[in-house]
Amino acid sequence: MKKPLTFEITHVCKQSGARTGILHTPHGDVETPMFMPVGTQATVKFLSPEELYALGAGVVLANTYHLWLRPGEKIVRQAGGVQKFMNYNGPMLTDSGGFQVFSLADTRKIEEEGVTFKSTLNGDKLFMSPEVSIQVQNAIGADIMMSFDECIPYPASYEYAKKSMERTLRWAKRGKEANQNPETQALFGIVQGGDYQDLRYACAKELVDMDFDGYAIGGTSVGEDKETMLRMVGWSVDHLPLEKPRYLMGVGAVNDLLEAISYQIDMCDCVLPTRIARHGTLMTSHGRINIRKAIYKDDFTPLDEACDCYCCKNYTRAYLNHLFRCNEGFGMRLMSIHNIRFLIRLMEQARKAIKEDRFNDFKNDVLTNMKFDERGF
Repeated sequence: MKKPLTFEITHVCKQSGARTGILHTPHGDVETPMFMPVGTQATVKFLSPEELYALGAGVVLANTYHLWLRPGEKIVRQAGGVQKFMNYNGPMLTDSGGFQVFSLADTRKIEEEGVTFKSTLNGDKLFMSPEVSIQVQNAIGADIMMSFDECIPYPASYEYAKKSMERTLRWAKRGKEANQNPETQALFGIVQGGDYQDLRYACAKELVDMDFDGYAIGGTSVGEDKETMLRMVGWSVDHLPLEKPRYLMGVGAVNDLLEAISYQIDMCDCVLPTRIARHGTLMTSHGRINIRKAIYKDDFTPLDEACDCYCCKNYTRAYLNHLFRCNEGFGMRLMSIHNIRFLIRLMEQARKAIKEDRFNDFKNDVLTNMKFDERGF
């Protein structure tokens, strides 16, 4: 059977063990490790597809649950798939709806067959199963799909984590069998198991036996500390095949991204860069900046002299401060452009350092110069 996705490892850093690679998809090749911008409703907030190209974006995410609600997967299918619908001709990935099992905990009920939700739009009763999730993702048409899973809260008891993990495995098997486009749409399994080593091991091993196109690590960035998150990542990757792509879900802080690369993670995503931009928080090579502060009112220097984005090459901190204080949409656009480019450029630099066998030095330099705190960004 024709493979919808292949992965090629191009270099392993002699200093760190981190790796570079190329992800070959139906909509183009993308270098890894990479950061993937999130386009929840088939749009990355405030950015056009043309701007995404200019920023060097590769894979862009779309949210299965939200597109299922509005406009509905049938509309996206009629448009010719999500790429044509939003006019983005690069690779795309859809999540499964599993994160909403976590984020909408107050309005959902989990059973073996699937999850009953209350619509966040109008309160209607909705039901998503592994089969429904894959059916919706098949209609949306992204290059990479995710298995339907339960993203459990942290902390969780061993009994709860074990029961959830075993159900996630059964759902993964059902979703794989339900995929109608196995030759054109890749499907990733998701490693769960909370903060329990044996559960992470067992989940990874069984998913590998099912032979997915790639593997994601779920259940992190849900309130745990950094040490716990990295422990869960390490346990998860220990039993994943080297030759297939690895995706750490929901990670966008600079320190987390660099640590993930050290664990041979190839793909990361997060809403962080655009979300914090809308609140005036910006990533720079010297650390975090809150552009709302009065000290920037008459600061006519670029936001970040080391950045090559459209915002930094054309506008000053004073102007961004003015736009934010006036609540102007253009300001949110400029700041979103900068934050996304900052993370994409960070990954470009990381790839260069890996190829030159100096990734540990690069990581240490970045974290020292940026003076980050325990939250990263």
